[in-house]
Order: sequence, then C-alpha cells, then structure tokens
Amino acid sequence: MTYRLTVALLLTAATGLLAAQQPSPSQPAPQTQQPAVTFRVEVNFVEVDAIVTDAQGRPVTGLTADDFEVVEDGKPQKISSFSLVNIPIERTERPIFTAAPIEADVQSNEHSEGRIYLVVLDDVHTDFTRTPRVKASMRRFLSQNFGVNDLAAVVFTGRSEASQDFTNNTRLLLAAVDKFVGRKLRSATLTRIEGARVNPDSGTLQPGDDVDQMDRAFRARSVMANIRKLSEFMAGVHGRRKALLLVGEGVDYDIYEATGVLGATASSVMLDTHDAIAAATRGNVAIYAIDPRGLQTGDEDLITTSSTIGDADSRSIQNELRLSQDSLRVLASSTGGFAAVNRNDMDGAFDRIVTENSSYYLFGYYSPNERRDGRFRKIEVKVKNPRLQVRARKGYYEARGGRRVPPPSASTTPPALTSAIGSPLPVTGVPMKMFAAAYKGQAPNASVAFAVEIDVNGLDFVEKDGTYVEQIEFLNSATDSKGKVYPGDRQTVNLAMKPDTFARVKSRGFRMVSQVNLPPGRYQMRVAVSNKAGTTGSVLYDLDVPDFQKEPFSMSGVSITSRASAEAPTIRPKNPLGDYLPGPPTTTREFARDDEIALFAEFYESKPGAPVHMLDFKAELRAEGGTVVRTVMDQRSSSELQGGSGGYGFSARMPLEDVAPGLYVLHVEGQSRTKDVSTTSRDIQIRVK
Repeated sequence: MTYRLTVALLLTAATGLLAAQQPSPSQPAPQTQQPAVTFRVEVNFVEVDAIVTDAQGRPVTGLTADDFEVVEDGKPQKISSFSLVNIPIERTERPIFTAAPIEADVQSNEHSEGRIYLVVLDDVHTDFTRTPRVKASMRRFLSQNFGVNDLAAVVFTGRSEASQDFTNNTRLLLAAVDKFVGRKLRSATLTRIEGARVNPDSGTLQPGDDVDQMDRAFRARSVMANIRKLSEFMAGVHGRRKALLLVGEGVDYDIYEATGVLGATASSVMLDTHDAIAAATRGNVAIYAIDPRGLQTGDEDLITTSSTIGDADSRSIQNELRLSQDSLRVLASSTGGFAAVNRNDMDGAFDRIVTENSSYYLFGYYSPNERRDGRFRKIEVKVKNPRLQVRARKGYYEARGGRRVPPPSASTTPPALTSAIGSPLPVTGVPMKMFAAAYKGQAPNASVAFAVEIDVNGLDFVEKDGTYVEQIEFLNSATDSKGKVYPGDRQTVNLAMKPDTFARVKSRGFRMVSQVNLPPGRYQMRVAVSNKAGTTGSVLYDLDVPDFQKEPFSMSGVSITSRASAEAPTIRPKNPLGDYLPGPPTTTREFARDDEIALFAEFYESKPGAPVHMLDFKAELRAEGGTVVRTVMDQRSSSELQGGSGGYGFSARMPLEDVAPGLYVLHVEGQSRTKDVSTTSRDIQIRVK
C-alpha cells in the first residue's frame, strides 16, 4: 500500500526538491550565512496520556502533576512536562437560511488544538455485505462527533488512491468514506465445506483445503505493516492524544493451526502484529477497534451454504469469529484504546472515543533506560486520590538496533522550515491564514492564485537605528490525490521597517501573494514560514482544481479584497490578479461597516458550435434571513469570444455602509442562456462588524 496520507514520507521527496531551490531572484539574498544547526533527538523522552474519571465515569479536571505518580518498570519517574487537555467540540457557524454549513474558502492554523483522528478502513478484512454499515456508521461519526476544530484523515488498508490527508473539511472526509467497499475473503470454514470430499480410505466426508490461506496471511501481514507505518508516522506529533480508529472485522488468519511452511508464515504474522503494537506504543497512538459486524453468534455465515460436515462447522465458524475479534481486542487493549465488538449500536462507542480524546492529562518524562533491545517497558500511572480511576496505556516497546543518525544535508533551506513543510499537521508557532482560487491557465494546467497572511507578533524583530529588522522565509508545495508532489517556491524576505510601517504590520499582519500552475485534480497545498531563530508555522489548504478545458460551463474561485485589508504590507513574487482586483486578495472574511469589498471571478464555456447567446452574472450579499442587501449584475455576449472557448471576467464592488452587523453570504453566480441553460455559483460566508 502506498501512503499518500503519510505526508511525512511523501514530503521527504518534496522537501528534498524544495531544499535544492535557491531564494527567489526577486528577493534579496540573506546578508549572513545561516549557521549549521544540529538537532538532538531525545529518543528516551516518553509521552503518555491518562484519562481520569470519578465513580460515575465523568472526566475529572483540575488535578496537578503532584496528584500523579508515573512508574516505569517499577521505578518512579520525574515528570518533566504536564498539561491538562480539555477540548470543546466547536461547531461551524452558518446562516439560518442555508440547509448546510458553507464550506470555508480560507484555512488557518489557529484552530488546530482539537482532536486528532486517523480513520483506518480495513477493506481487506470487511465483508462486502457490511459495506453500507461501515459507510453509515462513519458518516454518523463525522457528521455528529467531528468538530470544526478537529483534524482527521481517512486511509484504506487495500487501496491508496481513495485516502484523504488530514483535514477539517467534513465533505472531503465523507467523500473518502463513500469510496469504501469491503472485499474480505470468504470464510475459511465455508471454503472447506465447499471443497469437502470423501476420504477413499474411510469412506467418510472430510473438509477440503482453505485455498486462500496464503492470501489470508499476506493480507494480515500487510494490514499490520500498515498500522506500524501509520503509527510511526503519527509518532512525530507530540503534545496530543492520537486516536487511530481501525474499522474492520479483524484478521481472519488462524495463527494457531498453521504447521510446516504455514507455521513460519504464522510466526511472521505474529511478529508483524507485535511490531504494529510496538510502533503504536512508542508513538503514543491509541487504537480504537470498531467491528462493523454488530452482535454476532458466529453461525450467521452458515446460512449461505446448504451443506455441512456436522457440528464441527458451527464450532469452526465460531472459532473464526473469536480469533478475529481477539485480534481487535489485542490491538486496542495494548495501546490504550478499546475494542467495540458484539454491539449493534456504535453511537455509545463513538461518544466514548470523543470523550477520551477531549479531556485527558498529558505527561512527559525522560526514561533512564537507554537500551534498544525491543523489550517491553511497563508504565503505571497512579492517581493519589483513591476515589478516582485512571486509565493509561500499559507501557511501550523500546526500539531495536542502533540509533539512526540522519546524513548531513547540503540543503540551504533551514531545518526548521523543512520540518514545518513536512509536518503532518499544521504548525502553530506563527499564526497563518491561506486562501487559494483556481483560474483557467494554459492547458492542461490551471493557474492557482493564493494569498498567505501571517501574524508577525511572535517573530523576533530587532530595532537598529530606528528600523525594525527581521528575516522570514516562505516555502510552498502541493500534493495530489495520488501522492505526486509539486514543489513550489522558496521566498526569502528581509524586512526593514520604519516605526509607522512596523505598527501597521503588527496590527494588520504581513501578506504574500503568489501563484502555482497545477493540472486538474484534488490537492493539499502547504505553505510554511520560518524566521532565522527557527520560529515556524504552517498551514494546509484543500483545493479542487476543475478541468476548465472540458467542462461545458464552469467557474473559477472567487478572490476578495477590501479597502482596509489592502493596508497590510504585501509582497508579490507573482501577482496573477493584479489587473483584476483593486488590491491584493485577502484571507479576511470579517469586515467593518465603513469598508468596501471587491471580488473577481471568471466563467468559462466550452461549447463548440453553440450559437451566439447571452450570459448573466451577478453577485449578491444575502443577510441571515436570505434577504438580498446588495446586488451587482452584468450581462455579456458569447460573441466576445468569437466562437472560441475562453473566459468572462466578472468584477463587483460592494460598499458595506448601512449594512447591519451580522453574518452574510456572498453569492456569486453565472448563467449561460444556451438551449440547455447552464448555471454555476459559489457561496462565501463573511461577517460585517
């Protein structure tokens, strides 16, 4: 399985390419050489989270590090870091007249302090008939239990092209879930029954062979290897509880009955299972196993066959069920999660998962154990109040072999910036917001305009002779749905500002506007920023790039600027919208009543041979009740394109004076009045204050 999801692996290649790039010629080169930085990896630092509840099972908050004891292999440990994590579920704000929340067109790293879910859909160990149940349960979880401040990813054990990287976009997560199709092998017992034959010596009927046994072993090893890799991937995320939701029916390979050559295979399956658990415990990843079969007796599958070989059939099928459920229980109990098996209602399990990942204590300590022999290190977390209950993982497996020393790098890209662009989750050291919009470009690519705005208040400006000086670097890249990385540009910016400009930057932020060219497809764009001191931030942006060349009638993204937002200092390595907007595109979606917003969008037709016709464009500002408070309209003729396929630019300005404070929807729409009338539109949620 190729992990598009494991951004850390994919971006190893991406950052290698990006690192080889030099600062843009349009920007001044650094005045001093960046000194070599050596990072010491604290491999003996252990992170463990604990859930504390009272006698009624309710989470307990308000405890301090002094209320706990952490013991490793019987020896008390000194707690070096301690925090209470208490995360609310934030819901998307939406106008009351819309049927569903409006998808945000701006992404930030400011709301990343939510829960982290890695949803692993085990399609190779889920029966095809249970496909609707898996989809329904995961749709319910994402629709009811997923907050706007949460991040989740979806990955399949059998197919990589359907995966979805970490995002808080519920639509994309649901789209990935909808691609799930169970393709579990048929029961080994049923296969043996169908292959039953008469023993020529005894004349009795005996079961046949399980012709899929080697395939079962391969699938079991593959899934365990995937869990190991995903756990190693998640180990790079610190300071948070990490939940891996494994949805499937468990491994269907019987490791206890294998003999001979199959015995060696069984040992390999057991070793892979051990390695998966070891990686999860080292990475502090809690596995929650969800069995979609519901309440089972084990005899249900026998209904599908008309022949039997006595009571052994029922015992064998029940043994299969037990072994598969045990595989789920072992993974969960060994990593601090739980297994939801033999239950028809999954709501209770999902509620418990959310609770356990919303309120917990996080400890960190440096283990005095420096050995790397792969042994299990037992951890006990104790709470001094005997009336309270505490649950934490039982321990971790030490790594094997020598410590990995990264090879020296010839890259000129600062390590902190490389790390930020490669982080699987947004890095919050520098608050950032990003907007991107795809426009028709030179075939087959689209031209993607994007704007990134950063809060500079956490950076290290130095005053020299009345001038405030700082150096910051930007790095961007994009990854498509197949895992292909599109390296972007590295921009080095030397800031030297007078006091009035510095005050404006601290108040308004700092903006970069640029452009990338991408073919049609689904992407996750990434932008990272760093200063010379190593303070970093990064933001992720999910973008769908339409095929403007082929769609009969389509629309670009909608870029917005405003009179006030134009005051933020801006660099423009590339300025794709400079001729169409009165100011640089902004990520701001909250505007004052004395401001004026301006927008730009394009509409494209690809209708060869269509007669001359009219096209109507409009932009409406809709209030909470659906009332239209501002309208800008335009009308164009297809004769402008002289029979070719091209685009119609549409600009609109809307002063916000006399607009009451509140939530609004900016609706931009185009209509082509051909024989078959075509309409396309986009909605953007804004607030007037």
